[in-house]
Amino acid sequence: MSRERKELESKIGYRFNDGQLLERAMTHSSYANEQRMSKKECNERLEFLGDAVLEVVSSDFLFHRFPDMPEGDLTKTRASLVCEPTLALCAREIELGSFLLLGKGEEATGGRERDSVVSDALEALIGAIYLDGGFASAKEFIHRFVMNDIDHKKLFYDSKTILQEIVQSQEGGVLHYVLLKEEGPDHNKRFEVSACIGNEEIGRGAGRTKKAAEQMAAYQGILKIRRS
Repeated sequence: MSRERKELESKIGYRFNDGQLLERAMTHSSYANEQRMSKKECNERLEFLGDAVLEVVSSDFLFHRFPDMPEGDLTKTRASLVCEPTLALCAREIELGSFLLLGKGEEATGGRERDSVVSDALEALIGAIYLDGGFASAKEFIHRFVMNDIDHKKLFYDSKTILQEIVQSQEGGVLHYVLLKEEGPDHNKRFEVSACIGNEEIGRGAGRTKKAAEQMAAYQGILKIRRS
């Protein structure tokens, strides 16, 4: 994995002292099982650690960035930034899925694109950076790749609710979602959905579930409305 390791290190701007930590962070349990590796050689323990580091860093970041924000809003904002779909969005920005070691079954069913797989890998990567370079290095990574562009990530997280509120505040048609396409076997579905106001399509999205596709369609719809 040495070439891939260097490429990933270049993308994240962090060079590992212990390359085995990075390799473990990229080792999915399906690969470990297939290769008859021990349970602790997959990325699940690192994911557990990275999740805890992410919660501390994100809480600290929001506490200081928004000194007047009440606790309830801080909690909601943090949830929007560290939930599975948003972390998957962050992971895709650095193409993290392409660096994963997956078992043949997980590979065949589209694991590299699955939100749960890539978001877990991102948390495992955070855990690996924390062990390799300490809290400051992990904090720098989280600030750069997770706590960036907060407004857009909050928008993405709440896209269906926000779009509904926008439509209700305007005189016009009713918001609804139209399933355009459903393809693939049951274990590897892909849905394409359009968000429509009346007969007008305002956004289109794709995802591995109808809910995820609707969320992306709503997000694209909000961006279109804001541009106009």
